[in-house]
Amino acid sequence: MSLWSVHGDGYRIEPGQVVAPHERLAWVPTIGIGMQHVVAMFGATFLVPLITGFPPSTTLLFSGLGTMIFLLVTGNRVPSYLGSSFAFLAPIAAAQGQHGPAGALGGVVMAGVALFLVGAIVQAVGHGWVGRLMPPMVTGAIVALIGLNLAPAAWNNVKQAPVTAFATLVAIVLATVLFRGLLGRLSILLGVLVGYAVAAARGEVDYAAIGEAAWVGAPELMLPQFHWSVVGLFLPVVLVLVAENIGHVKSVAQMTGSSADALDHMIGRTLMSDGLATTLAGSGGGSGTTTYAENIGVMAATKVYSTAAYWVAGLTAVGLAFLPKFGAAIQTVPVGVLGGAATVLYGMIGVLGFRIWVEHRVDFGNPINLTTGAVALVVGIANYTWTVGALSFEGIALGTAAALVLYHGMHAVNRLTGAVASEGHLEMGGPTNAQPEIADPSWDDPRDR
Repeated sequence: MSLWSVHGDGYRIEPGQVVAPHERLAWVPTIGIGMQHVVAMFGATFLVPLITGFPPSTTLLFSGLGTMIFLLVTGNRVPSYLGSSFAFLAPIAAAQGQHGPAGALGGVVMAGVALFLVGAIVQAVGHGWVGRLMPPMVTGAIVALIGLNLAPAAWNNVKQAPVTAFATLVAIVLATVLFRGLLGRLSILLGVLVGYAVAAARGEVDYAAIGEAAWVGAPELMLPQFHWSVVGLFLPVVLVLVAENIGHVKSVAQMTGSSADALDHMIGRTLMSDGLATTLAGSGGGSGTTTYAENIGVMAATKVYSTAAYWVAGLTAVGLAFLPKFGAAIQTVPVGVLGGAATVLYGMIGVLGFRIWVEHRVDFGNPINLTTGAVALVVGIANYTWTVGALSFEGIALGTAAALVLYHGMHAVNRLTGAVASEGHLEMGGPTNAQPEIADPSWDDPRDR
């Protein structure tokens, strides 16, 4: 029995129809769409090993393997690609400073195990408790401080080659504005290519590694080391991955013509599979994974939600991992290009947190929300540090703790005293029960239409 039924004649998609996860087109167009998914994920996935210093080929290997694990665990019912998660950048950098690359990989493994356990709990009791623990106010704060905490790292790269960094930044901005569809979604990759050309013209690229690399060979693997002191660095990432996975599952359910909760019974499995993929990646030298919004964008554009295309993408990523020259070429991207790309990338992560607040109409006229966001962001951005014995909690971990403790603690006190309700408003924030303004639809990204 075939895993997928062929949609229609295998080549055409009639208006108003979509290719469902259990369907596929003929293999030629399916392979073509799978390659589109590889291109879509590549712009983000290849940046992570460049920033962290992990081998690019190893990252590609575990990205492809992770995607196939995801498809197996979810029974081919949830079309998603697992690429390297930007949420791991800050904790990996901090852990490397303390214990080197192997210590950072140990943190990735811990995060993967924790995510798997969360998924097992969700599979057993449902995901409602996740929303109660992490309402949009808290989730938005965590995502925002992860991006903004990385700002100094971007500047450290920019100042080493400011001309190249500026050229890269300008190219990304222009690609974002000028191109639609897939090209528009690959603006960072296009900007990096332009920046690379500028760096090459300025003599900033060292090609020696490409010449020394073999054409075919196994990716470089590395074993993790475990240190309790990095636990606090990686736990906030688990919360972000949970929120990302749930959001993406609901998006996919809605896009395939079902209700947003049609795949809710699969959320536990998606979390467990992402946890397994992250654990495997950390065990061999790769970064943690997450479901990719970039590939959801490809599905929206093509109307093809077939998991067959994701098998093609996963197998392609694994194949590229066994081409050492390809990995060596990625590693030649100079620091100035990384600085320009990171300026946009880290800022976008921060702004995504703010977008969560906007989309969920978080009311900052309420002093509980206002105080939670204010304290969490300052603690995370200023990189506050608190050491207890062998455990060290730094900016993102402390900011996450501040968001959770303040939000739930202040609500608990308010339920006992009714103080916030009796105030009715803050002078600077207006009525606490005021409805936030809805964003002007003209602000929407035209590439999403």
